[in-house]
Amino acid sequence: MIEKFKGVGVALVTPFTEQGTVDVGAFNRLVDYTTRGGVDYLVIHGTTGEAATTTEKEKAEFLELLFQANIKKLPVVYGLGGNNTAALINEVQQLNLEGVDALLSAGPAYSLPTQEGIFQHYTALADASPKPLILYNVPARTARNISAETTLRLAEHENIIGIKEASKDLNQCMEIARHQSESFLLISGDDMLTIPMISIGGAGVISVLANALPDIFCKMVTNALNGKYEEAQQALFKVLELNSLLYCEGNPVGVKQVLKELNICEPYVRLPLVKASNSLGADLKQALQKLS
Repeated sequence: MIEKFKGVGVALVTPFTEQGTVDVGAFNRLVDYTTRGGVDYLVIHGTTGEAATTTEKEKAEFLELLFQANIKKLPVVYGLGGNNTAALINEVQQLNLEGVDALLSAGPAYSLPTQEGIFQHYTALADASPKPLILYNVPARTARNISAETTLRLAEHENIIGIKEASKDLNQCMEIARHQSESFLLISGDDMLTIPMISIGGAGVISVLANALPDIFCKMVTNALNGKYEEAQQALFKVLELNSLLYCEGNPVGVKQVLKELNICEPYVRLPLVKASNSLGADLKQALQKLS
């Protein structure tokens, strides 16, 4: 089971038209582009997919579109999170998850639970889920870190198979890697920390940048996983300038602007996000041109 989630998972953006509807043609181009670029699995309805501002109906339609576009039958991870544990359990039990391989669930935001609360939240969700669960630690958004101790406690649950770690705390990641079992995956949630994460036992990354540069990024991760760190480092440094610009005005604002430059989708996002400013667009274009 866990082997299918090693390597690069792309956190797919949701392409929109100027009117705010899902751009089906652009989505098909994106899936084809990232698949041909070498990604190992597809992640939908995450932060990068603007899950917070898409409706339940759109999410269901988007999933069906993904199944149709996924001609290589890559594994699919479905993002599902919230701070109302009971409502989340009800949602996961009502969803049609046929064809989905795993769920990715961010820690509960806003409520500010203790570590015990986080543990019980995920335990309840994993007990109820018909699919394996990947934890998602992103304290910059949730205002609560999932500690290494809590992660390792949760890793003992038979239906919890890994964690997407976006705390930027390598000491915490090393503590997880030091004690994790072979049946638990440590996945980078920060593109630029992927190589260091792999070097301590990480399995790969769920990536934003792989939307725009799947070929470069997938080769980088493959080299790192094969111990070719010098080659991986060269690729990392090559994309460093572009990556540093992607988050200046929020995610996925930057990567959608890059995808616009690549003629894959338009840069439209949903409020409260707004599309990239002219100055950021110019900087991103210049950084992208340096890669050609």
